Amino acid sequence: MTQHVLVEKAEKVLVLTLNRPDKKNALTRPMYKTLATEIANADTDPDIRCILIMANGDMFTAGNDLADFAAIGAATSAPKPEDGNPLLPVLASSRTPIVAAVNGRAVGIGVTMLLHCDMVFVANDASLITPFVNLALVPEAASTLLMPLRIGHARAFEMFVLGEPGGAEKAVSWGIANRAVPPADLHRIARAAAVSIAARAPAAVVATKSLMRDGRAMLARLSEEGAHFVRQLKTAEFKEAFAAFSERRAPDFSKFG
Repeated sequence: MTQHVLVEKAEKVLVLTLNRPDKKNALTRPMYKTLATEIANADTDPDIRCILIMANGDMFTAGNDLADFAAIGAATSAPKPEDGNPLLPVLASSRTPIVAAVNGRAVGIGVTMLLHCDMVFVANDASLITPFVNLALVPEAASTLLMPLRIGHARAFEMFVLGEPGGAEKAVSWGIANRAVPPADLHRIARAAAVSIAARAPAAVVATKSLMRDGRAMLARLSEEGAHFVRQLKTAEFKEAFAAFSERRAPDFSKFG
């Protein structure tokens, strides 16, 4: 079976590579679990001082596999805590610095996870999109807290509610990414940054990251977002959005008040 998340350890850097290019690196529950486990374990591994997240293929990630959303929406039983995305609380609580290298398109959680990364490099041809409201959903990963703090309310609202793609130049100018680089150099530059971080005084790096983040506030917002997200999955709005996506047409929300 093909490994959909490749794990490599070298030079005190944990490299996690999304490796489902035939499905545009759409994230499945097993992939989330692998990412969550590896990132959580890094906090207690003295041989890991930085994490690098990148992707194979022509796209960083298409986001969550919509079939998973549909299955949750169709379920008759109430969701259990273990049904939630295991990656999100781990990202909120991680003490290890995280670097991301974004190639091609990043959709949904492919963008919101970047708000938990400490350095982000994007390819010049990268495109970021957060189409949650277009799918009749709400943002996740504590992004309703983190995105306005990062880029301001007006820009965050534009990204979440209009859900229009934004390029690499915008990602850098708005403060979502550190640098835009040629696609051929992306992984090399991001890996070099991760190695450079790993060479710094480890306790000082961890303390600095911790002081810059409010983990309790992020976990609280994750819980709020999760409740709204699950409720939306049960609505007629989401059913219309999912049907429209499947039928390759624009959703019609005119009948909802």
